[in-house]
Amino acid sequence: MTPSLVIDNIGLLITNDPEIGERRDVSIVFEHERVAAVLPAGSTAGAADSRIDAGGRCLIPGFVDSHTHLVFAGDRSNEFAARMAGAPYAAGGIRVTTAATRATSTTELVALAQARRDAAFACGITHIEIKSGYGLDVETEARLCAAAAELTDDVTFLGAHVVPSEFADDPDAYVDLVCGPMLDACAPRARWIDVFCETGAFDYAQSRRVLLAGRAAGLGLRVHGNQLGHGPGVQLAVELDAASVDHCTYLSDADVDALASSQTVATLLPATDFSTRQPYPDARRLLDAGVAVALATNCNPGSSYTSAMAFCIALAVRDMQMTVSEALSAATLGGARALRRSDVGHLGIGARADAVLLDAQSPTHLVYRPGMPLTAKTLSRGALVFSAE
Repeated sequence: MTPSLVIDNIGLLITNDPEIGERRDVSIVFEHERVAAVLPAGSTAGAADSRIDAGGRCLIPGFVDSHTHLVFAGDRSNEFAARMAGAPYAAGGIRVTTAATRATSTTELVALAQARRDAAFACGITHIEIKSGYGLDVETEARLCAAAAELTDDVTFLGAHVVPSEFADDPDAYVDLVCGPMLDACAPRARWIDVFCETGAFDYAQSRRVLLAGRAAGLGLRVHGNQLGHGPGVQLAVELDAASVDHCTYLSDADVDALASSQTVATLLPATDFSTRQPYPDARRLLDAGVAVALATNCNPGSSYTSAMAFCIALAVRDMQMTVSEALSAATLGGARALRRSDVGHLGIGARADAVLLDAQSPTHLVYRPGMPLTAKTLSRGALVFSAE
C-alpha cells in the first residue's frame, strides 16, 4: 500500500515512544492519518504520494495543549498594562470578557477562535483542548461549546469559571444553574467539565457539586486549582479522580503526595505566571515525587494571551528547573495524559500523524533560542497545516 506522506532526511527524531526512542538519520512514514513506519533515511525513495525533505533537522511530536480558552471576544490589554504597573491579578477580570463575549455572534466567535487555532498550528500545537467559560449564562455557554466543538473533540464546559455579576448576592443559585440547565445545554458537545476552585471563584463544596453533576452527565473531570494560594483544588481533583488539576502554584506536602499516588496530572501554566507575576510552580518538586506533569499555554485574554508552547518550555526549563527533555515530554505526552488520550503526544506506530519539523537540529534550541520562530512545518493527521517555508 502506498504511504500518503514520507518525511525524509530527519536528522533527529523524537518519538516519546519507548520502543522507538530517539533516532538519527531516519524517515517517518504517515499513512491514513497515522504513523506507519520509521525507516533509515533514503529507504523510501519513490514510495510516497508526497514527500518532505527535513534537511537534517529535528522532528518532534506535535504539542498537545491541554488547557486553553480560545473562544472569546474583546480585549483586556489595559488590564495587562495595569498589572505590569503593579496592580494585582484577580479572577474578576473574567467578567469583562464575559460582557464582550455575550454581545458577539456565534459566527464571529467561531471566526475569532479559528484564527487563534491557526496561530496555534503555527506554534506547533497539533491537538488542543478548548474551554467555554466566558458566557456564564445558559445560552452563551451553549454557543461557546458549539463553537469549540468545530475545532476540537476535547471541549470542556467551564460554566463554573466565576460567579457572574447578576448572581453576586447568591452564588449558590448560580451553582444550581450550572449544575442544571446550563449543564444540560452544554454536555452534548463537551467531553469534560471544569471548575475554578479558588478564592474569588468557587469554594470546595460548590466545586464538588459542579464536578459530581458533570460526572453524572457523563463528562470527565478537570479542575483549576491552587493558583492564587493554598486551597482545596488539588485534594478535590485527586478525591474525584479528575484527569488534571491545572496551575498548581501553591502546593503543600500533602498535595504533592496526593498527586503522586493518583492518576491526576498536574498541568503547569508558566506563561500565566509570567503574565501575572505570580511565582512559578516547583516542577522539580513534583517530578522528583513521581507526579505526572503537563505543560499547557492557558491561552486566554486576561492572564496568558499566547499559544507559544516553545515559550512555555523555555520558562519551564529556566524558571521551573525542568530539563529540556522533561519539558518537551510535558508539552506533548504530558498534555495527552492530561486529556487521557493515547493517540497523540507521541510518534509511535499507530499514533496520530501529528508532528512538528523544527528549524533546528535539536529541541534544545527551543530554550537556547527563546522567542525565535523555530516551527518550520506543522502536520496534523498527516496533513500540512502550517509551513514557514
